[in-house]
Amino acid sequence: MKLTKNIVCEISKIKNEPEWMKKFRLNSLDFFNKSKMPGWGPNIDIDFDSITYYKKRVNELTNDWDKINCSIRNEFRDLGLIDAENKYLDGIGAQYDSEVIYHNMIKELEKKNIIFMDTDSALKKYPYIFKKYFNILVKYDENKFTALNGAVWSGGTFIYVPKNTKIDRPLQSYFRINSKNMGQFERTLIIVDDNSELNYIEGCTAPTYTEDALHAAVVEIFVGKNAKCRYTTIQNWSNDVYNLVTKRAIVMDNGLMEWVDGNIGAKTNMKYPCCILNGPYAKGSCITISVASKSQIQDTGAKMIHLAPHTRSNIISKSISSSGGNATYRGTVNIAKNATFSISNVKCDTIILDDISKSDTIPTNIVSNNSSYLEHEATVSKIEEDKLFYLMSRGISEDKAKELIILGFINAFREELPMEYAVELNRLLADNIY
Repeated sequence: MKLTKNIVCEISKIKNEPEWMKKFRLNSLDFFNKSKMPGWGPNIDIDFDSITYYKKRVNELTNDWDKINCSIRNEFRDLGLIDAENKYLDGIGAQYDSEVIYHNMIKELEKKNIIFMDTDSALKKYPYIFKKYFNILVKYDENKFTALNGAVWSGGTFIYVPKNTKIDRPLQSYFRINSKNMGQFERTLIIVDDNSELNYIEGCTAPTYTEDALHAAVVEIFVGKNAKCRYTTIQNWSNDVYNLVTKRAIVMDNGLMEWVDGNIGAKTNMKYPCCILNGPYAKGSCITISVASKSQIQDTGAKMIHLAPHTRSNIISKSISSSGGNATYRGTVNIAKNATFSISNVKCDTIILDDISKSDTIPTNIVSNNSSYLEHEATVSKIEEDKLFYLMSRGISEDKAKELIILGFINAFREELPMEYAVELNRLLADNIY
């Protein structure tokens, strides 16, 4: 359907939003209609008029899986989400197409005054906090897809961790696109206040259809003084999904932001988690893995913006391309004039598994003072025949030997995952490249 003012206003009306949010949506729509597609990166060929921008709830929001439609509940059970909640999570949210349908958090976190809920509910229940942080780090008028998200955003996760508070086990949200031509536009807003810690995990999947779907999310994260936030993503969209996501964090004095970003699926994936190191001794890191198989484009990387003295950043990018896939690192490190005595390290490694696949490294590295240090290293290789021969001479099959070599190649990424997710990653890799 063609995206119009009437559709945007109807979404806002259904959600019973305040007037300022409706105006925000309409301003975003206006910019979306005026702006052009990005002039860099892979070609994006989306028929916007064929996208479904909003789909009403199948179920009311609940914290009881038994109250969710049986077929939908079984989908999340098959994905392992229900078992994960019981075993090693402190809270979980599940979004199905446009709306969050399940959300739950253990009682101990409520006693600590931690807020963990879907973003639509947070707008109503905590309007002051919401408005203070919303649209601060990622402006709606940055590009065509941030504007599209601003116009039709729905669902997503809102987390507020008060000062001097630590969450022992991860919180998780899971996003499922289950309809053809569906657009999913969640908005995630996370605030980790001074001296606090958060470990957050995000999962994404969709079934395969013959027509394209679109996922254009926005994530804004605020990391306070001496605070720590880890944001882990395992993205396994089907090969008919355009995944165009803007993720950005700002880090204050001596804070730490860690992105652990896994990209297995999607037709075209453009994602560059960003850290704005805004306080002295702030630190940012991004460890990514991107797997591009047949007809896939993985255009991924990270951005580190140093604005204060003695800041540090680290980027590790691991890419695998096979069966004609294209895995590209695209990243930026910018050490500003006032960010004296700062250090950044960038390491990009790619394995190309055949003669028809492709990989590029496209860095932008800027150092604007003489006391800072930036190191960039990039390698592109194929599986080494001597390693393969050595393993096969020990009685290991060729396919198993290749699997062991690839697992060793991405070990830096796997080490950052909880055990259950490392096992799941191995399975996804087996399905996609072995």
